[in-house]
Amino acid sequence: MDSPNSTAADTRLTTRASILLPLPLAGTYDYLVPDGMILQAGDYVVVPLGTRERIGVVWGPGGDALPAARLKAIRDKCDAPPMPADLRAFIDWVAAYTIQPPGAVLRMAMRVPAALTPPTPVTAYRASHNLPARMTAARQRVLDVVQATEAPLTAAEIARKAQVSNAVVRGLADSGALTRVTRPRHAPVPQPALDTETVTLSPDQQTAADSLRASIAEAAFSVTLLEGVTGSGKTEVYFDAIAETLRRGQQALILLPEIALTVQFLSRFEARFGCQPAAWHSELSPPRRQHIWRAVAEGEVRVLVGARSALFLPFAELGLIVVDEEHDPAFKQEEGVIYHARDMAVVRASLGEFPIVLASATPSLETRVNVESGRYRTISLSRRHGGAQLPTIEAVDMRAAALPADRWLSPRLVTAMRDSLARGEQVLLFLNRRGYAPLTLCRACGHRLACPQCSAWLVEHRFQGRVQCHHCGFETAKPESCPACGEEDRLVPCGPGVERLAEEVALLLPDITPAILSGDNPRERGLSSVRDTIDAFGRGEIPLLIGTQIIAKGHHFPGLTLVGVVDADLGLAGGDLRAAERTYQLLHQVSGRAGRGNQAGHVILQSYMPEHPVMQALVSGDSEQFLTAETAARRARRLPPFGRLVALILSGPDLEQLRQFATTLARTAPHGDGISVLGPAPAPLALLRGRHRYRLLLMADRRQDIQQTIRHWLARHKVPNAVRLHIDVDPYSFL
Repeated sequence: MDSPNSTAADTRLTTRASILLPLPLAGTYDYLVPDGMILQAGDYVVVPLGTRERIGVVWGPGGDALPAARLKAIRDKCDAPPMPADLRAFIDWVAAYTIQPPGAVLRMAMRVPAALTPPTPVTAYRASHNLPARMTAARQRVLDVVQATEAPLTAAEIARKAQVSNAVVRGLADSGALTRVTRPRHAPVPQPALDTETVTLSPDQQTAADSLRASIAEAAFSVTLLEGVTGSGKTEVYFDAIAETLRRGQQALILLPEIALTVQFLSRFEARFGCQPAAWHSELSPPRRQHIWRAVAEGEVRVLVGARSALFLPFAELGLIVVDEEHDPAFKQEEGVIYHARDMAVVRASLGEFPIVLASATPSLETRVNVESGRYRTISLSRRHGGAQLPTIEAVDMRAAALPADRWLSPRLVTAMRDSLARGEQVLLFLNRRGYAPLTLCRACGHRLACPQCSAWLVEHRFQGRVQCHHCGFETAKPESCPACGEEDRLVPCGPGVERLAEEVALLLPDITPAILSGDNPRERGLSSVRDTIDAFGRGEIPLLIGTQIIAKGHHFPGLTLVGVVDADLGLAGGDLRAAERTYQLLHQVSGRAGRGNQAGHVILQSYMPEHPVMQALVSGDSEQFLTAETAARRARRLPPFGRLVALILSGPDLEQLRQFATTLARTAPHGDGISVLGPAPAPLALLRGRHRYRLLLMADRRQDIQQTIRHWLARHKVPNAVRLHIDVDPYSFL
């Protein structure tokens, strides 16, 4: 099959076409091109497949191996812009790298099939010069709404604004008081203005912005790390790069790791460009997704901010990608086609031959090594914007705190909280555990409430009166008696979650009502969502916030001066090779929320290991020693980024069948010449959603073609029907 970027693939096809379908099939299928239908690579077409019809993409010219009599004909061509050549090449590249069928990757780029049909216009209404023969209060409200609006409105829009039924609007139109017109179904996408700059860049920021502009002017692929301390104004710098991209008539994509980060981001973008950018994430309604997908493909959307899936949108003129918080593990897709959006964004920029910016206060070790090797450029911002100072950080040794078993806040932290609140400043308590308690134990028999579908304890959510598994979502009411021994009132919570921490705060500070921010979408204080909580805290309406990692990055809270990390050691447990690096990044990021306004910031880390290199690096402010040691340790053990890892995760309902197949797979595992395979072994999370799990881990030198090695290995085996095999190239999770 020809490459999507080849000249042959871009010529018009008149006889046979190779079609890629968004299905996990082995490859493309050839179809006949009907007489009179002219196709080119990238066109979306409707084809028969078995007894159904499917929408696929023309991937190139068809072959001549089969006689025409054995081929089916294409049914129809969709009225949509063709998929760009660089996106088709990107799909092929991702499929090869992740060892997945290209159709499975294509499916991520075609999640909105309804967008392949142009939206039909809608009936709208505008005022006429005629008055109705009979006037009522409801009719008058309708006329007032229509006369006050220049653009024609639909009946539903008028009815909502005038607080009447649709029938009132239609009655006025029938009487001639309103004129029926047609208008596009969706309002035009707002276009960013380039002359609304409201922020004066500091000399350091201006130097960084000039460097990024120079990269864009080169009109070639390059990767630039924009590294800056928290609060240094990295966003304003890459906004300048986006403005330059727009001046050159190209589109820009900004990837964020968390949907919650878009709250303040959209406001900052609007202040700079006069409108909000288009957004792409899982919370969009289906009609909105259809509109944005097609507007991206037609080039109407000039700037889009989105989660990792935005990387697979069909940009017509993409000229810049920005990956903000590039170190964040949320950029790793862990289900379906497993990929890392930061790394794949670099690939997409390479195939499209345009620049990409990676922004972070705590760059990943992989990015740092690429900078040191000269593959990536780097720009550094070492000072906070506007004269704000970095917060001071201290560690409290919890071994000496001698707290009661049901208390989690040290006297030092409580005193600092009282002092900050007395001065009218805000306080943030950080604990990366949702719910009330991570474990519920029976004091009578020792039974622990466990998930029936996973190897995990049920987390108590006391405010909801329920226990929940945070892996599969199973939940039930908290039992009043022990399920094992039947004893009542003997179930006790073990360890703190954010809800339990809120109880302790309320006990110590009865005049303060803390708000909770976690992935559970709180309802406290009348706030209906995570976004509302972030917005209210940013406005200073909440004096004390208790949050999980969702609050740790990207947010600007000018009134926040004290951050207390309740369990700073939490992320250091387990066998994750990136545990120390991730803990440092997370604690550095949450510490960076303090002191971004006019008042100085202070951070208190509660730790049972204050001598740990991560804690020492944070307290001293000298990260280089820690990062240098971490880099040396990875290099010595041939771990990423100095070696390659591929995880094979097997799952199935029958434990014995799963164990036998995992053992068979291991017997033929490749070894030697810089390659070794560990396992099989039960996964740390050995049962997930009712399926047992085994893992194998391939370790290899950088010089190895691990994709080819994996393909040859797996080609010798047939995976049983009940067993699922997931391949994770460059794993980030080891559960």
